[in-house]
Amino acid sequence: MRNTIIILSLVSIISCKKQENKNVENLPSQDSLTTQNVSGNSKTVDDIKKEYSKMSALLASKKLDSTYFNYVCEDGMGGQVVFYYQDKNLKAVKNVYSEYSHFSSVTQYFVDKENVYFIHKQDTSWNFDENAPKKADGNSETKDDITESRIYLANNKPTQCFEKKYSIRSAGNNPDPNKIEDKEITCDTDKLMKTYQSIIKNKDKKGKINQCL
Repeated sequence: MRNTIIILSLVSIISCKKQENKNVENLPSQDSLTTQNVSGNSKTVDDIKKEYSKMSALLASKKLDSTYFNYVCEDGMGGQVVFYYQDKNLKAVKNVYSEYSHFSSVTQYFVDKENVYFIHKQDTSWNFDENAPKKADGNSETKDDITESRIYLANNKPTQCFEKKYSIRSAGNNPDPNKIEDKEITCDTDKLMKTYQSIIKNKDKKGKINQCL
């Protein structure tokens, strides 16, 4: 009887060990977990910078096909949206928005396989420069206060966001924007992505639409 109990116990232990080994085998390895994380994060910041640089060069050289439409808001403000294509694939979207002559905003969305991977936004507020002497004709000098935002995304979700602010004056020395350091900020892209979705819904429109984006 005692021998029978021992044999049954050993069989039970062996069965449990086999089940544990089976469960372990079914778990993803650490290597596969790492691969999944990397593949889910479709582009690294360095990848995005390279792709952005390449697309910017193509935009500057006007080597991309484009279409556009204008839009008008109820308050009279509005702007223009331009779509840029390479081999019929959407690569970039530019939204130029203005509020009369004192505020303008240019937002560029860079796209790969329908996913936004980078957003560059530049807001400009135009003001009279109260600290500068007036011109010989009595008119005031002007100042543009500029905020630039750079947003890196993976699967349409922000991963890193940067911002820099500077002013460009009509009189006096001005900084080189390229030499101004970006500051990392908390990402908030809800409004930008909502606007992008509204733009995509209207991407086949031509001419002018009476709708704010």
